[in-house]
Amino acid sequence: MPPVGRRLSRRRFSAMLGLGAAAASALPLRGVAPVARAQDVLIVDPETEQRTESIGESAQTVWVEPTGHTMSSVLLDYWRVTGRDEFFGNPISEPFETPDGVWSQAMESGIIQYLPEYMWTLEPFVRFMPAGRLLLADLNGGFRADGKRMGGGGNPRAGAWALPEGSSLSGVVGYAAENGVEVAEPFRAWYLEREAAWYLGQPLTPLIAERGGAAQWFEGGLLLEEEAGPKLAPLGEELAVRLGIDTTPVERGDLPVDAERLFLTVANPSPLGNAGGPGRKRIEVDVTAQQVRLFQGGQKVLESPISTGLWPNKTELGSFRVRYKKRKEDMRGATDDEGNVVWIVGEGGGPPAGSIPYGVEDVPDVLYINQQAEALHGAYWHNSFGQTMSHGCINQPLDVAAFVYDWAPLGTPVRVFVQEGHVYPGSENATPEELAKAAEDTEAAGGLSSPFAVGGA
Repeated sequence: MPPVGRRLSRRRFSAMLGLGAAAASALPLRGVAPVARAQDVLIVDPETEQRTESIGESAQTVWVEPTGHTMSSVLLDYWRVTGRDEFFGNPISEPFETPDGVWSQAMESGIIQYLPEYMWTLEPFVRFMPAGRLLLADLNGGFRADGKRMGGGGNPRAGAWALPEGSSLSGVVGYAAENGVEVAEPFRAWYLEREAAWYLGQPLTPLIAERGGAAQWFEGGLLLEEEAGPKLAPLGEELAVRLGIDTTPVERGDLPVDAERLFLTVANPSPLGNAGGPGRKRIEVDVTAQQVRLFQGGQKVLESPISTGLWPNKTELGSFRVRYKKRKEDMRGATDDEGNVVWIVGEGGGPPAGSIPYGVEDVPDVLYINQQAEALHGAYWHNSFGQTMSHGCINQPLDVAAFVYDWAPLGTPVRVFVQEGHVYPGSENATPEELAKAAEDTEAAGGLSSPFAVGGA
């Protein structure tokens, strides 16, 4: 049975070379300088003293032909995950370090930043710099300390932006209590699908007329309503001028021209679509069917049988993301006499007295996804894919795991779920108390609404 970590202590990484944890609101100033190559950045886990030589898993730097700039490491990872130019746009500067030590890069749609304080949470750790207020201040004469507009028309006694008459905030995704603004109707589906609450932040204005059409300002940028659908305004050049960022294109030299196929070093063992095509990436783990499915730009590119946690060590359900990757990992833990995992390596100390240790060396192609140290990885110790087998991780055939490792950069969304009307496999004969505890654990892990029928079959 595979060794799967269950409750790894949350790791807090700090980057060296001046890239320490930075406040999300930090803004770069004039005089920013190029940062060292991302692969030279050293990260140290203060709890385990584990060292990681790169903040991103992409081992190469690529040259982006449309704009003549390079991308690398974790910024490249998140660029690939979000669909390259369809969300962040293409790079218009080289990576640089702000005076506050934030590793950043100007893109066509804004400035993206690596925020290591989010690295061991369930949130993305690359986001747009929150420059919306900065640009709004330029456009509207500035904001007072209380957030009200100082000039530019409107009721001087009202907030900078007023809600449309009759608008309701109840239950609206994206509602920002601090400024009383909701995500406007033309943008809500787009906002949800792209996890824009993380990347783009909260809305700053209601729906307004700007740049020739309907628009809405957010903390990280400006959304425009266009005939083909919502699109982020190209604010990167404006910010680069405003902040003194050098946007001079660089020579390609011997760098490869960016293409998704560069990162796919092994063949897709179960091809269903173009894994090297455009669009956002996401992973679905269907626990009921015991299958993993990869999606690229809306099309399914792979489907394979897997093995999730054997009851009672169920794989946590919920919406997660690829948070950390290792080509090989030794996994050790211990269970009680009923099979419950009671300790894993990484928690400190050793196996409790009377527990049953387990361990496997060189587990291949490991993608950690949640705060319970559960991962997608290859399994060489069994071939029973299609049924639950693990201590909580998501076991994959070796060829599938190798492909998924290449295909899924840091930040790739992962949804783990049971189908509606079903319970977790193996829980059919569980007691009501066991089902209630399972539902409680799932909720505590930040998962989806509980699929467990408490007291049912």
